[in-house]
Amino acid sequence: MTGLESTLRGIVRSAAPIVIAGQGELITERAGVINLSLDGTIMLSAMTAHVIARETGSLTQAVLAAMLVGMAVAFVVVFSSIALRLSQVAVGFILTILCADLAIFLGKPHFNQPGKEIPHAPIPVLKDIPLLGPVFFDHNILIYLSLLLVVAVLFYIYRTRPGLTLRSIGEQPEAAFVRGTPVQLLRYVYTLAGGALVGLAGATYSLSVKLGWKEDLSGEGWIALAIVIFGLWMPGRVALGAYLIAGLRSVAIDLQDNDVIDLPAQIVNMLPWFLMIITLMIATSGVLEKVVRFTPDRFKPAARRFLRAAPPRALGTPFEKH
Repeated sequence: MTGLESTLRGIVRSAAPIVIAGQGELITERAGVINLSLDGTIMLSAMTAHVIARETGSLTQAVLAAMLVGMAVAFVVVFSSIALRLSQVAVGFILTILCADLAIFLGKPHFNQPGKEIPHAPIPVLKDIPLLGPVFFDHNILIYLSLLLVVAVLFYIYRTRPGLTLRSIGEQPEAAFVRGTPVQLLRYVYTLAGGALVGLAGATYSLSVKLGWKEDLSGEGWIALAIVIFGLWMPGRVALGAYLIAGLRSVAIDLQDNDVIDLPAQIVNMLPWFLMIITLMIATSGVLEKVVRFTPDRFKPAARRFLRAAPPRALGTPFEKH
């Protein structure tokens, strides 16, 4: 394996949890719900997966337990919004702090203890393809799942009737309700589905990417939240944002290890955030609309879709039946 293949393979692997969590949050936000608890949920689910794997020896149970943790936290968010009419933002902030503290407290006996790992499962024949083989087909099942998930979410949202319904309840829930769509029920379903994926992201950290339980996962959930905006609420772009973040981290670490730059590790870790802030400023400044305006007429529809920067119109807005 060449140096380039090794670097790209590492980027695909390290980005996998953010890809999974980003797709989960994208599904949730497309349904009109904001789940800001991702950071705490990832920590709690990562700790849960590690502990269950150590105690039971079952990786399947560990992954399922992590997903259940993600679903439980997501249920609190959507239930408090729909049934209790509480602020999704406030509840999400509280939950991320609570879950993070809970993960640290409950996981203390298992901190830095050796844990189980998802078995390496290279795909025969495909792994031998030059460049593409080592990069995409020489991982474990969770990494493959992160790649397939992007395609599945993209197809579901834009090529299926349920996907069209999902977009409608995030854009115009009143109109969807008039057509007979059970808006509240579907918001429950998609928020729980998104939470399950966030829990899976946590399991991917502790069972594949950063083996064991460590408290250095703080911040990963905020990155996943940010790349949903960075990706303009589109599955492919959300994944691209995750790979970009992982790539920048890899480059920064290599530069630091080779003494090309002499900066504290904290500054190096902040570099991806600077790019994210600049991108978000561009996305909200009106520059993208100007690009569409000067695009030739026949390309304007495609450009408008490609540069779409507006969130779902009903995002974070409770729906009330009239």
